[in-house]
Amino acid sequence: MSRVQLALRVADLEGSIAFYSKLFNAEPAKRRAGYANFAITEPPLKLVLIEGEAGEPTRLDHLGVEVASTEDVNAATERLKEAGLATFAENDTSCCYALQDKVWVTGPGKEPWEVYVVKADADNLGKSADGVPQACCGTTAGCTCGT
Repeated sequence: MSRVQLALRVADLEGSIAFYSKLFNAEPAKRRAGYANFAITEPPLKLVLIEGEAGEPTRLDHLGVEVASTEDVNAATERLKEAGLATFAENDTSCCYALQDKVWVTGPGKEPWEVYVVKADADNLGKSADGVPQACCGTTAGCTCGT
């Protein structure tokens, strides 16, 4: 299994959930305070909605590729490094209400991309495995998930 992730920061979470439910003919796979995600089968897409500030236009938060295993994340990390890209790895991190292993790279327009695997559900938006609060995306420049 592999699918592209699109994470949007939205001012009107409930309105956005209603819109994307109609657009993709699907209900959210996960809902939490200030957060929802859709696991769309066709097209293969993980759509993440993160509540932003009231009145602000919707904006890109980050992009990603969800993969099936930690081994897939490790293989992506090596491939990206060999291609000359700077990587930032996070293992056993809680992000967007899920325990994940991931690697981050930044595109030429400063768009943050993650390759990640969901290992388990989590009760919080963003904390490391040792419980220390952090931004969902660690120290990746430009990424604001969980802040």
